[in-house]
Amino acid sequence: MARTLSRIAHEILERHPDVKKLALVGVRTRGVPLARRLARAIAETTGAEPAVGALDIALYRDDFTSLAAQPITKGTDIVFSIDGRTVVLVDDVLFTGRTVRAALDQLIDFGRPSRIELAVLVDRGHRELPIRADYVGRVLSTSRDEAVQVRVREEDGTDEVVLLPRTAAGAPAPSRPAAGETAKARKPAGRRDTAPRPTRPGPKETRRPKKTRRTKR
Repeated sequence: MARTLSRIAHEILERHPDVKKLALVGVRTRGVPLARRLARAIAETTGAEPAVGALDIALYRDDFTSLAAQPITKGTDIVFSIDGRTVVLVDDVLFTGRTVRAALDQLIDFGRPSRIELAVLVDRGHRELPIRADYVGRVLSTSRDEAVQVRVREEDGTDEVVLLPRTAAGAPAPSRPAAGETAKARKPAGRRDTAPRPTRPGPKETRRPKKTRRTKR
């Protein structure tokens, strides 16, 4: 991860050597520590560190109405002007593109940058919007049944990229019958069979035809 971020930092400097006109804005949560690391890598090369900010896009998501009634927000932190600057949005994983779209909507509310670019650590494909990254650390071929998790020291205590089945990443797994239980044997709780069971004659009991009585005329 350190080598990948160093490479991305040098690619940014090749396009934008004037650090004073550059700003890195991380998308919470893990995009923020990645943006700070990129800023330090740029400072090690140039001696000047670009401005770093943070975006919390929880209230700008297009699925906001389907989230919790009171979504947890960590706040947006941009204390500098972005007018006329080149702003590089930094995120950990690029997937459908909807997170980036929400970040763009919120960023425009802060001013009018001269240019907006996107840097991601992992591009896993499956785009739903016409969005692409300008700087990519690694491209992964994944299926929609898989989840990509980026873990960083600042948030998770370690640096790694993990590819997991979606059920292992927090989605509910399909329920399975317990050992010895079959689907046919299942019955709703608290329900009893009310239909009477047919009776059978005992071992000494036999069924005899009913006698009919004839009446004399």
